[in-house]
Amino acid sequence: MCNFFKKWFGFSDKAELTEEDKMKKFLIVGLGNIGEKYANTRHNIGFKILDHLAESNDLTFETLKLGDVATLKIKGRTLILLKPSTYMNLSGKAIKYWLEKEKISLENLLVVTDDLNLPFGSLRLKTKGSDGGHNGLKDAQDKLQTVKYNRFRFGISDEFSKGRQVDYVLGEWNEEENAKLKERLKISSELIKSFALAGVNTTMNQFNGK
Repeated sequence: MCNFFKKWFGFSDKAELTEEDKMKKFLIVGLGNIGEKYANTRHNIGFKILDHLAESNDLTFETLKLGDVATLKIKGRTLILLKPSTYMNLSGKAIKYWLEKEKISLENLLVVTDDLNLPFGSLRLKTKGSDGGHNGLKDAQDKLQTVKYNRFRFGISDEFSKGRQVDYVLGEWNEEENAKLKERLKISSELIKSFALAGVNTTMNQFNGK
């Protein structure tokens, strides 16, 4: 009978999140493809950055619906780290699902991805923009029905010959890039934490082009 009245009058056992609580929760999505053969490819830098952030905070990912998830709590903020298991071309499906499941506002979403148009290791945080031909961003835009969401682009450069773009993007880091990645991953992790703690504008001013 009690459950009947709860259902009839719209009562719920779950406490409603306040606006303040919602502002303290973030979804950080690293784009990539699942499977060992993709693990060290340039296209998987989103996964790699989130792996570094999780490892440096002694977190492990749990395989859940549409992705691997870890939760980072820092200075009153909760960061849901998501590595979609949908493969790159269907990334938007996982992003939309976890935004809705965790009741996270679009302004607290950050999508981490590779960018051919930036020199290797360059960082660029933006609040909106086109997909730039990136299939993961293209699907995110389609599922979210907007281009106004935060994205963190990590430069992988465009050092490939004509017609070799796919091979380059899905290729593994070379020796020189691998040597520099550790430092770049550390700064990338700091950028993500700053996004949640200091806000997008402050973070753009501090990290873009770094």
